[in-house]
Amino acid sequence: MSTSFLCRRVVSLTNVGQMFEISRTPVHFLQNSQLLMFRSFFSPKQHSFTVSYLMNSCGLSPESALSASRKIQFETPERADSVLALLRNYGCTNTHISKIVSKYPLLLTANPEKTLLPKLEFFRSVGFSGPDLAGIIVAKPSILKRSLENHVIPNYNFLKSVGMINENIARALRRTYWLTGQSVQNTNVPNIATLKEIGVPMSNISFFLTCHPSAVSQNKEKFSTNVKKVIEMGFDPLRVTFLKAVRLICGMGESMWEHKMEVYRRWGFTDDEIMLMIRLDPLCMTSSERKIMSVMDFLVNKMGWEPAAIGRYPTVFLRSLEKKIIPWCSVVKVLQIKGLVKKDLSLSFLGSSKKNFFNRFVVKYEHDVPELLNVYQGKIGILELGFISEGIMRDETVVVSQLNNSKSLMKNRQGIASIWMERTEVIQGPPFIQCSLFSSFSNGNCCKTLDLS
Repeated sequence: MSTSFLCRRVVSLTNVGQMFEISRTPVHFLQNSQLLMFRSFFSPKQHSFTVSYLMNSCGLSPESALSASRKIQFETPERADSVLALLRNYGCTNTHISKIVSKYPLLLTANPEKTLLPKLEFFRSVGFSGPDLAGIIVAKPSILKRSLENHVIPNYNFLKSVGMINENIARALRRTYWLTGQSVQNTNVPNIATLKEIGVPMSNISFFLTCHPSAVSQNKEKFSTNVKKVIEMGFDPLRVTFLKAVRLICGMGESMWEHKMEVYRRWGFTDDEIMLMIRLDPLCMTSSERKIMSVMDFLVNKMGWEPAAIGRYPTVFLRSLEKKIIPWCSVVKVLQIKGLVKKDLSLSFLGSSKKNFFNRFVVKYEHDVPELLNVYQGKIGILELGFISEGIMRDETVVVSQLNNSKSLMKNRQGIASIWMERTEVIQGPPFIQCSLFSSFSNGNCCKTLDLS
């Protein structure tokens, strides 16, 4: 192993610790003489200049500059200055440059005219400039060191061939997949042809490639098999959900698929009901076990929704529990208890925009329930409003049974006892979930929240 090769390999390590305290790091594969050569490879003067340049000329923080200096060192600013000037000339702002250098400091050592300029000129020639071009570079600066003929141009031409406009091509190029150097001719082209043959609209294919390009990167045989599975599941190739299902099947193994099926079965869903949920929104299978369990526990045990009603809107498992499901469902539950909205209201309101939900359920009824805004903001819970007669739980008898037969009692971060039947988990939510965990009963045997702190 030559000395130059050794130094290059060692310098490329990103976690070797402080450059000049390397002797404190147990790098066991180096002999003492080699370690000495490494320590003397960059002088203190060289290191100090690099850190100073990264901070003053590139806008990096001291911490980021020190981290970047472990990957790059130089004593004079000429090459780096030329690189920065070129980037600015093609629309990169100081903010862009700071992000680019933080991600890929080695770009400062590239030859501006031979390596960087040809790619920048190509992007400008096909209509990219300003923010779009800067966004592509910021997402993956190493694209400027890729081969123009073997990588950049073929990827662009492929995306253009499926009907993408430049705006969507820019979005696609900002995704890591297109910057890996994989041959689109050997992977994507045959798979796109498969989708065309079964009638998938080009507009859907274009959108699919923009958002989920890796889904069509499988070899042709495997991809064709997965597409057949999706058809057998009852999906219509003309609908966007078909490609969502293709993405799901291509990215999930059989063992994980069966595991997710079992998670839903725990809540009483049959296999046919689960398949219906998947046909409505295939991405419900991408939610984690913990997310599924938390959402179902809140909606079924705390809010009183039937599992069947939840199954009719499986997109709920893609919504944020803390930011949307808990506050929005709490508002709706108050309105249901007051008789202001129907009790069988579909959970599809969770698909509304924040503005529409607020106007439809909060502003519209704020005179009838003045505290509704506080419920929406999580400042007050349903029990604090005194709405007990109709309860928050589905069935008080069921709740009593759950309390009598519960297997565990755990303390969450706020010191609130949470009782679970089949699983021991910790609810971690905002304050208003704490007061909706338990319901009171008319016979005086109230189950109150327990402060265990």
